[in-house]
Amino acid sequence: METLFVYFLVGAVAGTIAGLFGVGGGLIIVPALVLVFTAMGISPDILTHMAVGTSLATIVVTSISSVRTHHQKAAVDWRVFWVMTPGILLGSWVGGMTAERLSGAWLQLLIGVFAILMAVRMWLSGLRHGSVSEGSGRLPGSPVLMTAGGVIGWVSAIFGIGGGALTVPFLSRCRVNMQRAIATSAACGLPIAVAGALSFSVQGWNNTLLPRWSSGYIYWPAFFGIVLASTFFARFGAILAHRLPARLLKHSFAALLCVIGFRFIWLNIGRFL
Repeated sequence: METLFVYFLVGAVAGTIAGLFGVGGGLIIVPALVLVFTAMGISPDILTHMAVGTSLATIVVTSISSVRTHHQKAAVDWRVFWVMTPGILLGSWVGGMTAERLSGAWLQLLIGVFAILMAVRMWLSGLRHGSVSEGSGRLPGSPVLMTAGGVIGWVSAIFGIGGGALTVPFLSRCRVNMQRAIATSAACGLPIAVAGALSFSVQGWNNTLLPRWSSGYIYWPAFFGIVLASTFFARFGAILAHRLPARLLKHSFAALLCVIGFRFIWLNIGRFL
């Protein structure tokens, strides 16, 4: 019962932050689950993979709600979505396979570096008083869009995120206006999460170290607790976001990501020296 409460708490924090900062909750869910699974005594060889796989599974649910909302506002560029999706599906599946071949320590180290890079990007974005500036280039052809989808899917699956931190800047610099870039990115997050979660489930299916109630690297008690709480608290975060200064929000979240990133790096860098 206490562990279930912890999952609710993780979902509440992740949902609130997702609503506050307009980012996927994976950046919070993965580090939080690493801490929870460590406290549960789950093997360090698999706990990071479980955190990433479970995070991707939760994003499937939250993405569906997000996509429905954006579609109702006619904000999704479905042509771009369908062109990028084959690459996204392949990249996300390969991302799960890539993560399986990394040790838990290496995976945590890479997540730490990624968190710091996202913090720097968000901090600079806050200094410019905007999220991402719109580019002046042309929308590339199908081969480039499909390749970009593959790269975004691959990176996103490794880190257990929905891909918004990568998709929005890419589309914005391809002359897609910010509202459509965000909406299309939300749509792209669904195939990323589906293919990534399935890949992590398959890769870990026969692992003898997994606890009960697991399907490969997806841990269902954590999944249900996080989904139930994050769905409600995302709305709370969105309301709160309209009452707080945008620049303060960006800098606060950047600081949080730095703490998470440096902690993961500090705990794991010694293993490689």
